[in-house]
Amino acid sequence: MIETHDLTKMYGDMYALNRLNLTLNQGDVYGFIGPNGAGKTTTMRILATLLNPTWGEATVCGYSIYTGAKDIRRAIGYMPDFFGVYDDMKVIEYLEFFAAAYRIKGPARKKICEEVLELVDLTYKRDALVTSLSRGMTQRLGLARVLLHDPQVLLLDEPASGLDPRARIEIRALLKELRSMGKTILVSSHILPELADICNKIGIIEQGVLLVNGAVVDVMKQVRTDIVLNIGVADRTTDAANMLERQPEVETVQDKNGVLIVKMNEGVTRYSFLVPRLLEEGFEVTLFKEDEINLETAFMHLTKGITS
Repeated sequence: MIETHDLTKMYGDMYALNRLNLTLNQGDVYGFIGPNGAGKTTTMRILATLLNPTWGEATVCGYSIYTGAKDIRRAIGYMPDFFGVYDDMKVIEYLEFFAAAYRIKGPARKKICEEVLELVDLTYKRDALVTSLSRGMTQRLGLARVLLHDPQVLLLDEPASGLDPRARIEIRALLKELRSMGKTILVSSHILPELADICNKIGIIEQGVLLVNGAVVDVMKQVRTDIVLNIGVADRTTDAANMLERQPEVETVQDKNGVLIVKMNEGVTRYSFLVPRLLEEGFEVTLFKEDEINLETAFMHLTKGITS
């Protein structure tokens, strides 16, 4: 659905985007993360045919950004991080205006406007003025607008920017619903744990260079350098910690509120043998799991916070 080949954008001698290579298949939800000024918005504007690259190629739904701009605009829904609304319009009027711009006519226009309002849970605000909406509601209205023509691909630039926690949860739920509808979504965000929950693929970009690109699980494995286990026992926690410290495969053991944080030696990839050893010593194991690395940890590990 989206492919880029050495996509590059320069401003003078500065690279805003440096030889970006991406592939998104139908149904992919791709989390595009990076510091401010990393090149995320530049990428989306190029894919939306609103900005010409310096060189390189990109196709969306099989259409080239150079020769198929009109076809791409029909196939995508682009939501920038900040967008204007018409203050003197009601919510339903706002949607009907854009539906008319998409050449949706007659009863079909009214039907699709009501459907997208229901999808983004704004039906109860259909007759409210746009100016009366909260920031979160305005973001959902923006999503409703880009869904009017049932696009195959969604380009969402910081859709949860500036939202309070409840509004972020609502946007996340909406993105999950869009994912279940089979939409291909490229979404940028700084709310990293939520992206991991929504996306099947992520890319981390800095100074216009794509540092890592792939499935979320693979990216986590890439930045994982040590195995850390969380182990709990019913009692005799100190004795269990001392016993684990004596194991040749264990590097360190820390007791955090009754949970033993066990760091394995470098190169140790298997650790299930610790359970029978604990049982043999008479300990009742109540918790045994690997400490999962999260997207924030991966982001901090791979980036330096430098902008172009």
